[in-house]
Amino acid sequence: MKKVRLKLELVNDYKADGLLKTDVPFIKVPESKVSVFYKRPDKFKIKREQGISIVPKGGFSMNLNSLFAGNDYTMIAGGMAQIGGKPVIIIKLLPLKEDNDVVLSTLYIDEKEALVRKATTTTKNNGTYEMEMFYGKFARWGLPDKVIFSFNTKEYKLPKGVTFEYETDEKPAAASQSKNQKGVVEITYQNYFINKGIGDNVFNVTK
Repeated sequence: MKKVRLKLELVNDYKADGLLKTDVPFIKVPESKVSVFYKRPDKFKIKREQGISIVPKGGFSMNLNSLFAGNDYTMIAGGMAQIGGKPVIIIKLLPLKEDNDVVLSTLYIDEKEALVRKATTTTKNNGTYEMEMFYGKFARWGLPDKVIFSFNTKEYKLPKGVTFEYETDEKPAAASQSKNQKGVVEITYQNYFINKGIGDNVFNVTK
């Protein structure tokens, strides 16, 4: 954990260009190019040039750095496993604050590379979601080339966790959320601009 934190703490902020794909029953969003912004400790935003902005709130986060913000958690060893044929160490994080929306985070860590390959987070308000990280040329910063975020749409409360802005007044047709359906959001990063400085106003939602 200390090695992972040290690697992630090299990044104070970044702007990244990427490709966003969504497979969510109640949201129709075409594959699109996005800009992704991050600033320590936990500011994160995804912005499409024309259309949709995603601003995580509460326990929802597609950014690994946010899970490590602060030291308000207890760590518990959870054994070993394999991901993609590589051995990983399982570590569970239990938040110490009762008002934290996150109940439990389980990390699958590649000890040799000091990289988190997968993270599963259970929240009070938005069920359980999972992130899978795939690394390449940005691994030395602890930043993935691709993130696959999946969640159960029945448990997920959209207004609590994410804010959407559309370029027109027409909203995507809502699908029934009464059934257990899996939602998947995938971001493939093309490049990162790291520690160049980002103002807080970037993370404001424009009404």
